[in-house]
Amino acid sequence: MSQSTGFTGNPSPIKKVRKAVLPAAGLGTRFLPATKAQPKEMLNVVDKPQIQYVVEECVASGIEHVIIVTGKGKNSIEDHFDYNPTLERFLEEKGRSDQAEMVRHISDMVQVSYTRQKEPLGLGHAVLVAKDLVGDEPFAVLLGDVLIPGENPATEQLIRVYEATGIGAIAVEEVPREKTHLYGIVAGDPAPQGQFGERLLRIRELVEKPKPAEAPSNLSITGRYVLPPAIFECLERTKPGAGGEIQLTDALKLLAKEQGLWAYIYEGISYDAGDKLGFLIATVELALQNKELGEPFRSYLKGRKF
Repeated sequence: MSQSTGFTGNPSPIKKVRKAVLPAAGLGTRFLPATKAQPKEMLNVVDKPQIQYVVEECVASGIEHVIIVTGKGKNSIEDHFDYNPTLERFLEEKGRSDQAEMVRHISDMVQVSYTRQKEPLGLGHAVLVAKDLVGDEPFAVLLGDVLIPGENPATEQLIRVYEATGIGAIAVEEVPREKTHLYGIVAGDPAPQGQFGERLLRIRELVEKPKPAEAPSNLSITGRYVLPPAIFECLERTKPGAGGEIQLTDALKLLAKEQGLWAYIYEGISYDAGDKLGFLIATVELALQNKELGEPFRSYLKGRKF
């Protein structure tokens, strides 16, 4: 590595981050009955499914290959990113070539592969299922129910950290201390590195959903990670925890101890669409940012009497 990070790290040349893993095998029980027959990842936020926002973030971050970890009943995700010649031809014949091009673009924007998590054994297990498709190279992990719009993608920010230092990085943001029990929380020491300044922290502790009085900080994990392939070996050594699930956070603890791990206070705002209230908030916020709908929707909200 060209600069000192305070970590031992891997002295071999730093590989480009080309792949991303999107875990999408969960049952979506918090959205029942809407998710009884469709994946929660396909629930629309304004005008497109949640998972499309996340794939678009991958593309904007320079990712070349997206690996989606699916499960039973998730076929509509594959259909969404596949070609649909019948629909494209129908739209062309009706003179709606702009819509035909939009549909075609969804299928063309990035290479997508799929692998199945046959049992719901946790986020860590879902990432481990993608091991063979990822191979021996660094990769990003994006949670599909966390939406982070903007011109400066959070994933790209983490990729810059990794490619500058050779050390894995996870996105974090401040949350009210009384809400720490809802998130994975990290504690770290400032470790300014060139362009990243005080946004970069050496992780010394990760705690899953601590009580406010026991939380080591108020920095929550935001659902974006860039990790070295060594995380797979850490996952293989991680014992199942509550509910028999393999937790990604436990494997990250091993990685932080053995190779080092950054927490990066990313630039941007995230919307957690993982429950009904968060989904509604994400819908309102992204509707207000929508170029076509933003102004009329804002006018509608101003005219409402609450």
